[in-house]
Amino acid sequence: MGSIENLVTQIQGLSGSIDDIAHLHNILKVADESLHAEPSALSSVLDQVDPAKHSLGYLYFLEAFTSGPVSKEQALTLIPILARFINCCDAQQIRFAPDKFVSVCKRFKDHVLLIESPLRGVSPMRAAVRKLQTTSEHLTTLHPDFLLLCLLSKSYNIGLSVLEDDIFDVDQPRDLFLYCYYGGMICIGQKRFRKALELLHNVVTAPMNTINAIAVEAYKKYILVSLIHYGQFSTSLPKYASSAAQRNLKNFCQDKNLGLVKQVVSSMYKHNIQRLTQTYLTLSLQDIANTVQLGSPKEAEMHVLQMIQDGEIFATINQKDGMVRFLEDPEQYKTCQMIEHIDSSIQRIMTLSRKLNAMDELMSYDPLYLSKVLFTQVGRERQRFDFDDFDTVPQKFPI
Repeated sequence: MGSIENLVTQIQGLSGSIDDIAHLHNILKVADESLHAEPSALSSVLDQVDPAKHSLGYLYFLEAFTSGPVSKEQALTLIPILARFINCCDAQQIRFAPDKFVSVCKRFKDHVLLIESPLRGVSPMRAAVRKLQTTSEHLTTLHPDFLLLCLLSKSYNIGLSVLEDDIFDVDQPRDLFLYCYYGGMICIGQKRFRKALELLHNVVTAPMNTINAIAVEAYKKYILVSLIHYGQFSTSLPKYASSAAQRNLKNFCQDKNLGLVKQVVSSMYKHNIQRLTQTYLTLSLQDIANTVQLGSPKEAEMHVLQMIQDGEIFATINQKDGMVRFLEDPEQYKTCQMIEHIDSSIQRIMTLSRKLNAMDELMSYDPLYLSKVLFTQVGRERQRFDFDDFDTVPQKFPI
């Protein structure tokens, strides 16, 4: 206990400058094993350390204190302590021990799931993601955990706030798979099917040596969302998809996708109605019901009204004679709001273009990439030519 008190004193005295924190980190790494040997003694010590001012020391104490298995009752006690630390800790200090911080945050996520209250974890986990990120382009190992909590608590809007970031830096491949999969599910929940397709497509086409369960589930939903959004889907994957995906993502089953299947059926009616707008200017509700194979004119009217409300078609309904008049898109693309939207889109595309050019330049210098390209080119040349047909060429030429 005396050694812990001495450690508390050092934490309180060495939490100011960066040099002091670096020195404290070395002390804490040496003391880490002894902290795990007596975690029960740390309960009272946590009250002596300020999680905001002494974040690194508090992190080591908290990680050791919460290292054992917990019951639901213990989880209820620990959740406020963990949430308070995550919300108020200093990002600069916790980055000295990112693995410790990740471990604490994952335990926090496990605790809120243990008590079946994922909503309690959403806000602290979002704070944890932002504190662990070096830039907004950095995908941390906490991103999937945060999105899972958003998905389970149906906090889709909060999840979308993180999905808006453009990701270029990934720590672990599995994190990317789960981030895109959970993100795709959140976008489906918000009916943002285009963004969902983009994320699910990233899972299916990401590099992989062997097929994994995440990619299989993503492919099932990718097909269903394609049917909802486009009214069709392609069974072939793009050429840049891995050979493992090309070989194995052939079978499709509908397990645990009933909700999406129902949306697919509904979307088929919508796509058929949209096709009618390309052929007719006016059409009766009875004709729409017959063409689209709906049960009654009333059902056709409900579909048309919902599509008008969602901005999927432009039309008016005459209630007296049951006629639908299809209209042109009223948007003239002249409003200040539309011009600002177009300008922001152009700026974002230009930023992405510069980023891709920089990544392409970095890749062109990568030794592994260059050796693979050279090996591939040599293999192709050997297939094209029989080098025995050529006379030997001298290595040096006299001038």
